[in-house]
Amino acid sequence: MAALNPLQRLWQSWRNLWSPRHRSRPEHLRRGSLGEQAARRYLERAGLKCLVANYRTPRGELDLVFRDGECLVFVEVKTRSSEDWVRPSAAVDAQKQRRLSRAALWYLRRIGRPQVKIRFDIVEVLLEEGHVREIRHLPNSFPLSPPWRYG
Repeated sequence: MAALNPLQRLWQSWRNLWSPRHRSRPEHLRRGSLGEQAARRYLERAGLKCLVANYRTPRGELDLVFRDGECLVFVEVKTRSSEDWVRPSAAVDAQKQRRLSRAALWYLRRIGRPQVKIRFDIVEVLLEEGHVREIRHLPNSFPLSPPWRYG
């Protein structure tokens, strides 16, 4: 194999430094990703069909969207390593519910406004030393935020 000239070596070291596989993700993003994967597997085992994950809209992001029979289920996943202060689902306050409602309505418009029931679920994922300790599914956790309606 031919030796690299100094410019090629510099380029290769720069490329390795900035390569996505060499950049570490912040801990909270790694935790969140682990929680979303665990929630998805849990709900699929429960018989729901995953339609999309991490759907971004101008109105916000939907963690997971599932189909449960004739119902579309918008799932917010909350992953925590401790519940010393409060349950993870408490983070889904009225403001977050409004953002999720607007993002869900955006998604429904994009898929042609199907005549289906919708619901919002929360899945709490508790971690212990980087591993899933417990998963709690809270179906129908909150309604579509006022003043919006669907159906």
